[in-house]
Amino acid sequence: MIDPRLVREAPDLIRASQRARGLDESTVDAVVEADERRRATIARYDALRNEQKSLGKGVATAAGEERASLLARTKALSTEVKTAEAEQVAAADRARELLLSVPNIVADGVPPGAEENYVVLEHVGAPRDFAAEGFVPLDHLALGGLHKAIDTERGAKVSGSRFYYLTGIGARLELALVNLAMAHAAEGGFTPMIPPALVKPRAMEGTGFLGQAAQDVYRVESDDLYLVGTSEVPLAAYHSDEILDVADLPLRYAAFSPCYRREAGSYGRDTHGIWRVHWFDKVEMFVFTRPEDAAAEHERLLEREKDFLGLLELPYRVIDTAAGDLGLSAARKYDIEAWIPSREGYGELTSTSNCTDFQARRLGTRMRTGDGTAAVATLNGTLCSMARFIVAVLENHQQSDGSVRVPAALQPYLGGLDVLKPERG
Repeated sequence: MIDPRLVREAPDLIRASQRARGLDESTVDAVVEADERRRATIARYDALRNEQKSLGKGVATAAGEERASLLARTKALSTEVKTAEAEQVAAADRARELLLSVPNIVADGVPPGAEENYVVLEHVGAPRDFAAEGFVPLDHLALGGLHKAIDTERGAKVSGSRFYYLTGIGARLELALVNLAMAHAAEGGFTPMIPPALVKPRAMEGTGFLGQAAQDVYRVESDDLYLVGTSEVPLAAYHSDEILDVADLPLRYAAFSPCYRREAGSYGRDTHGIWRVHWFDKVEMFVFTRPEDAAAEHERLLEREKDFLGLLELPYRVIDTAAGDLGLSAARKYDIEAWIPSREGYGELTSTSNCTDFQARRLGTRMRTGDGTAAVATLNGTLCSMARFIVAVLENHQQSDGSVRVPAALQPYLGGLDVLKPERG
């Protein structure tokens, strides 16, 4: 949730952010009007309550007709106070409802416009020239078949489309990636965590994954719980309704969890193989910090992600995501896209978002300062989304005979294997 003071003090800043995202600016007018209504009902309620208190004192000393008149007014005033209180509550609820619908304020320098308006910040590494090497590369599903590593047919039989089994070396490869990612995070000062994958509605709403994003979420209706699409959700809610000591900040966590996404808006996109699926495992980084340190923490998360792709020897590019593709909570987001041979282009492997104090306001996470309390800033960054990293490793490191070279950093987590060889028969 944006700072409510901005509604009164800087509505044009909110309008500019809406324009950058390609959203309707009239929403801001509705929020301003609702806030004015909320403050007016507070003033009316306070005035009536003050009159009610004053009358109470007058009744105690009055007599005769004056007392009767004051008693009559007191009775009528009681009704007015109840009505004003109800109006105040309704106005406050409406103002909060509208405020919750406003996305975070876009950070300075973020490219305006829709998804395609991103800006490429850098390229690292060069895609392999398979033609020069004398063979046509296989896609990850064909390689998965050769290695008996990926089984989408039985995944679809058991669970439906966009589900899969990882078998044999495929399962070992995921576990190796998990362990490498968690070790890399721990080296960077992140506390390892394994959070719950089912959360209450407030955790989903607080992180911005209900509302416009609700269609992509799995809900267990009988228990009013949600399956998370990222461990960002339970990590953000970990310190909800808490006051943190500013001296303890930043707090950095790295969590391994399964993730579930309906992918409701992506029908027909990336349906081949395990690039876009309904379930996958992921290692996610999360930071609680002072708002003034958030931009620096964002760059730190990006560097940790870049280092991880370097360990896996993957060519990639970094993009500054356009405002219209930020999502509700992010003020700025960087994506890292690896070169994927079968796509003949780049595909997103990781992202990192600076959510400023937007999520913390919704979740009641504050810090204690010398001047009282204030909302903290939160940031998140994917370190390793297993299914897509498996795709990237298999396709980029394949050899002409169908074998796959194992990056040196991953070898200790695969029992020293330096090459994955196809299974025969």
